[in-house]
Amino acid sequence: MNETLGGILIGVGLLFDLFGCIGLARLPDIYNRLQAGTKCVTLGTCMILIGSAVYAGFGPLAVKAVLCMVFLLLTSPVAAHAVARGAYRSGVRLWPGSVVDRYAEKAGPSVPGDPAARDRSAKEPSDDA
Repeated sequence: MNETLGGILIGVGLLFDLFGCIGLARLPDIYNRLQAGTKCVTLGTCMILIGSAVYAGFGPLAVKAVLCMVFLLLTSPVAAHAVARGAYRSGVRLWPGSVVDRYAEKAGPSVPGDPAARDRSAKEPSDDA
């Protein structure tokens, strides 16, 4: 019974990882790709770890799998957020098909590296001329 359930969980995790890899290759910009990669790690890899723990039964392997899951669940979203924020603040543009830029709406034009603020300042004539 444990072997069957463990195999199913591992298979589901592999499918999540596969779809995440396809998303990394097909999505248009860094922000969408980060979303696909984060879902891939948190859902896919954690399902594989759960499946490994169920397959092996309670023991040292299950404890290590749970510790790895906790580590992944704590670090993966934080790392993706840091990379996305760094990309945004360094001026990496959103995909042109993006509908809304909530960060620019919330922060306003005073955010250093804000692509929208640079576009506005480039279009406005300066007072120095």
